[in-house]
Amino acid sequence: MFGVQPASKVPRHRSLRDRPHREPTAPTDGPPSGETVPASRPFAPPTPTPAVAYEIRRRKVEGAINFTASHNPAEYHGLKFSAADGGPALPEVTKDIEQRAAQLASREKPAASAFPSAEEAKDFERIDAGPPYLERLAELVRFEVIQKAGMKIVYDALHGCGVGYLDGALAKHGIAVHAIRTNRDVLFDGSGPDVSEANLAPLSKAVVEEKAVAGLATDGDADRFGVIDGAGQFFSPNHILGLVYDYLVETRGWRMGAARSVATSHLIDGVAKSYGEAVHETPVGFKYIGQLILQDTIALGGEESAGLSIRGHVPEKDGILACLLVAEMMAARGTTLDEQLRALFRRAGREYWPQRTNLHLPDDVKARTVEHLKDEFSEFLGRRVATTDRTDGLKLIFADGAWVLLRLSGTEPLLRIYTEASTREESAQLAEQAKAWVFSAKAEGAKG
Repeated sequence: MFGVQPASKVPRHRSLRDRPHREPTAPTDGPPSGETVPASRPFAPPTPTPAVAYEIRRRKVEGAINFTASHNPAEYHGLKFSAADGGPALPEVTKDIEQRAAQLASREKPAASAFPSAEEAKDFERIDAGPPYLERLAELVRFEVIQKAGMKIVYDALHGCGVGYLDGALAKHGIAVHAIRTNRDVLFDGSGPDVSEANLAPLSKAVVEEKAVAGLATDGDADRFGVIDGAGQFFSPNHILGLVYDYLVETRGWRMGAARSVATSHLIDGVAKSYGEAVHETPVGFKYIGQLILQDTIALGGEESAGLSIRGHVPEKDGILACLLVAEMMAARGTTLDEQLRALFRRAGREYWPQRTNLHLPDDVKARTVEHLKDEFSEFLGRRVATTDRTDGLKLIFADGAWVLLRLSGTEPLLRIYTEASTREESAQLAEQAKAWVFSAKAEGAKG
């Protein structure tokens, strides 16, 4: 549910503001095409970030404020600002907002509240962004393919606002779906609504118990996706990105390149190369990929942190769309995700096994590591460095195609180590060696 401030109240800007989390109801019960919700009608359910993004573009407003902790634990609850193009705010916009907030905070607090009174709030137009967004999904996803396959799917809402959207869309099109963790829990089981392997253990169990073809999940604000295969095994978002890109080129005829962040698997590169297409590499952050979607230069853009969007859609991560495309892909191909991945590896000429390791570092180790990352390396961890990439952090690509990336997280107090190699074992070994390098007394052994 949104509150849209009347133009008389905001003479220069028009924006959308997401309502707080409320008990879920089916969004398809709302008025069509985003019409105004009568004041007498109960609030509609919380609005997913991708639906916010779509409504911004549909209404041509100048942005939206979403109250969410996204995939993080409840204590990270804050304000997510989406820009006029529907995508995440670019750094210059975020910096400007921070500066303005700091100026306001430094002023003497006024006697009157900056928030609208209950009486003033009645002047806000209240809308349900669900119906127009769901209509758009029906244009992007071939639901008839999923329905014809007779699939059963388990959906894990992780207590987030994907409730009634992903499961509702499947049910509306006659697809068997069993949904779990759909109740409101502002503490998200005491951890957080992240679509990680550990958090999706209940989904894995439900897939096996329900004898489902797959388990699909969305995070707190439904912009990230999680996938469990029919055997109850967690499937890496990195691999899903490569598979869906390949499927879109194959079925939509989009002979276009793709975009990935510097931390994302090079499987996408292997797929693009097989079609004679290029890959755009960006810093971490979907805002950069979103710009390429707006320019209509890529078929798919994705990040290893389970973010995906496609050509003709919003320049923002959409976990609901990602899950639906995975379901369509499985239905159309009639094979398991593991079988599809093995076939893709064969076409690409090698295997890709990425891994991410998070390090909580003491301040002195962090400071020392940051300084060492500025060095130049001709050899690292006993391997010859073929390419150095400083798009975001330090990424060293070795002669055999394996690579390691070290970068500070932009959202959490962590140093992240990303590795990729042609086997799980080698990727894990690279991660352990990089971790040891970070914690070594002088971090000199691998310097070239």
